[in-house]
Amino acid sequence: MFVYEKKLQYPVNIKHPDQARSKSIISQYGGPDGELGASLRYLSQRYSVPYPEVKAVLTDIGVEELGHLEMVGTIVYQLTKGLSADEIKAAGLDQYFVDHTAGIYPAAASGTPFSAAAMQVKGDIIADLHEDLAAEQKARVTYDNILRFCDDPDVLDPIRFLREREIVHYQRFGEALRIVTDKLDSKNFYAFNPEFDKCKRGRKEEKK
Repeated sequence: MFVYEKKLQYPVNIKHPDQARSKSIISQYGGPDGELGASLRYLSQRYSVPYPEVKAVLTDIGVEELGHLEMVGTIVYQLTKGLSADEIKAAGLDQYFVDHTAGIYPAAASGTPFSAAAMQVKGDIIADLHEDLAAEQKARVTYDNILRFCDDPDVLDPIRFLREREIVHYQRFGEALRIVTDKLDSKNFYAFNPEFDKCKRGRKEEKK
């Protein structure tokens, strides 16, 4: 069970709305490498993890990503708050506005709605952790790109915080991968995957 604390993980106080800036930042809300996909990925992967300490890492980071989703949503909301019709049109947000008004909708910077097809849950702890390591680096690059086009210190500050957390998550997933590698005997795959051994025996019997 999750306990909700009624405050952001890091404060967001944007004084000057910038509707154009919101178009890029919303990608970290519902884009292919955004916080929504990250939270769903980790909180889904954890069920099949055989080691409690690694499951705890996925749960901790998955819950934190929900907090980051809240931060990104707050940034976009504050950047678009109180827009006039002319400002909406000038920023190229008129198509978005028609469908969602000024609501926060999970989509990429391109306008493509969030899709679970951008994430993977394989049920194999090695494969999933490598997926997670790559996901954190892709999210970090997205924040790097956002920072390249931003000059408002009120926006830069929380975005830098979010970028730093992606690096920390990458490090924690690296630690989790080392834990798993130490526990698994990679030289004896079938000892830890007896279902594959059964399939192998079944094929031999069929040949007879």
